Amino acid sequence: METTETIVVRAARRDDMAAVLAIYNDAVAHTTATFDYDLRALARQQSLFDDKQHDGYGFIVAEAEAAGVLGFATYGLFRSRPGWRFACEHSVYVGAAARRRGLGRRLIAPLVEHARGRGFHTMVGVVDAGNAASMALHHACGFETFGLLKEAGFKFDRWLDVAFVGLRL
Repeated sequence: METTETIVVRAARRDDMAAVLAIYNDAVAHTTATFDYDLRALARQQSLFDDKQHDGYGFIVAEAEAAGVLGFATYGLFRSRPGWRFACEHSVYVGAAARRRGLGRRLIAPLVEHARGRGFHTMVGVVDAGNAASMALHHACGFETFGLLKEAGFKFDRWLDVAFVGLRL
């Protein structure tokens, strides 16, 4: 992808889910951006998308005309009990070939606005604390580190510290 190519950030559609799935499954196989071990099936990804649509949560993609979907972001409730109803948890993933081009910021900004519009007070992210790029992205978008859980995650045969980052909406 050339850096001059126009990138559009828009609401995701169900027909984007194969591209979203490719990005997510690459993260499962090669990164600690998710602590999933098993690749997700397309039917499961479509079901997750349908649930987000039904519940009114944001699900957006960044797309380039020639390259297709380059990244995605979504959110949902942080926890299901009533006292947590004003806190949401987000996820943002950018495909390997499109990283370090500002797409993370472009995906997070409208997601934050969507959540704010839905009346959420806090957006939370759960991040591998050793993922410097993700930590830097979140801090650049105004998130603070709310807490750190030492050796709470385990992937690729190693313990991972987990940071809770948050943004007051």
